Amino acid sequence: MDVALVNPFIEGTLHILDTTAFVKVKPEIPFLKIKQNAQGDISGVLEISGDLHGSAAISFSEKSILGIVSAMFGEEMTEINEEIIDAVGEISNMVAGHVTTKIAEMGKKVKVKLVKVCTGPDEDIAHIKEGKHVISLPFCTTKGMVVIEVCYKTT
Repeated sequence: MDVALVNPFIEGTLHILDTTAFVKVKPEIPFLKIKQNAQGDISGVLEISGDLHGSAAISFSEKSILGIVSAMFGEEMTEINEEIIDAVGEISNMVAGHVTTKIAEMGKKVKVKLVKVCTGPDEDIAHIKEGKHVISLPFCTTKGMVVIEVCYKTT
């Protein structure tokens, strides 16, 4: 897996969190994901198509997403509800746009789009693997845990 093609997912997520909710992050140790279960309480799942074929996910702990959305909206959010689900979808869409632009700057044509928002830690995130590994990139933020997952192959 080419790190240069993974970095836009990291940069996009961290940039969106910083600019919309003033969230600072510290990277944890990356690892290969073995199980399909979500690594957070709510996740935005992205599809990657074009010169790359795959999927990605941005998963948030309940604590982190409530803190992030509270900061975005300027009011305290206390439970995962439709507003939180919509916010995860919007964050994921913004990251998808960032990734699409950054990878295009590398000379590759890709389209990254939101497929769905999954709620619950027992929800499966079936990545488009086709023999490839899913890399998990956990981050400890000022609001709680966020995990970015990326899996792709070059077409």
